[in-house]
Amino acid sequence: MFDAGLTPLEGGHSGETFLGTSGGEKVVVRILAARSAQRGPDAVDIDAAVLCLVRGLLPVPEVLEVRRSDPVADVPGILVTSFLLGERLDLVLADADEALQGRIGVHVGDVLTRLNRMPFLRGGPFVDADLRLGSFGSGAADLRTFVEHVVPGSALEAWAPEDLDRLFALADHAQDLLDPIARRCLVHSDFNPKNLLVDPGTGEVTGVLDWEFAHAGLPVTDLGNLLRFEESPAFVESLLDSVEIDGLPGREDGGAGTSDDGTVNAGTGRMHSARLLELARAADLWALVDLAGRAGENPVAACAHDLLLTLTRTGDLHPA
Repeated sequence: MFDAGLTPLEGGHSGETFLGTSGGEKVVVRILAARSAQRGPDAVDIDAAVLCLVRGLLPVPEVLEVRRSDPVADVPGILVTSFLLGERLDLVLADADEALQGRIGVHVGDVLTRLNRMPFLRGGPFVDADLRLGSFGSGAADLRTFVEHVVPGSALEAWAPEDLDRLFALADHAQDLLDPIARRCLVHSDFNPKNLLVDPGTGEVTGVLDWEFAHAGLPVTDLGNLLRFEESPAFVESLLDSVEIDGLPGREDGGAGTSDDGTVNAGTGRMHSARLLELARAADLWALVDLAGRAGENPVAACAHDLLLTLTRTGDLHPA
């Protein structure tokens, strides 16, 4: 039972997350209605299980209460978690000097390193509270197939034929880059600055929030998500210098050293930033296409549409 009414939390577009109090303590209440209800009655149990899986390894809230949905009675699921201190990364970066950006980059890189070292045998969505894996379906067999699946009826359908042809070519190029990556790991899949809390003084990450899109997938996906719109140069440079992503292509012996394409410290998972960015952007193309197809729903989808069109017309996955 909550002590008083619930106040909507800023930052997302779902309208499902609220701040409340229970026993005099701040709590976060997620009501899995509207969009989340489409995920089925197990959604709240899956979200709670993911938080329990990573708690102690990553800074995530404690699960305090789980209430399953009752579709027959039209009662949504409810997930109550502890309240974490910190400020949203997007707000902190907006006013951060280069020194603070650098510190934040190191700490976020550490979180990404730990996250991509939580392995799975294969990719797929979580289907129950035991985090068993399902399938994304035949429409997600590869990037070209996914684009073919998304375009009809979406904002992308209005693109000129030559732009759609370029998009298919870009999808093929990205898929060629991603195919050699055999390893799968836990992916947050909404790892953007609005879902990260940081200490505005030290730059330490105090919270990784909103795990509703978590799944098993590629180890570069979350990096691509994070850097999709990011323009803080000191933060990006520090992040790329700090993050370690294991099992990427271009290494034959897995040992340390420098390869012809600029890969360095292969034994620890570090590689040349330009190559790492290209792989991350390739992995992010799945989400970017999905968002761009929903242009008009919210500002993020509109920005994704513009970015995808730019990437498509330049044919270059590396951000300018």
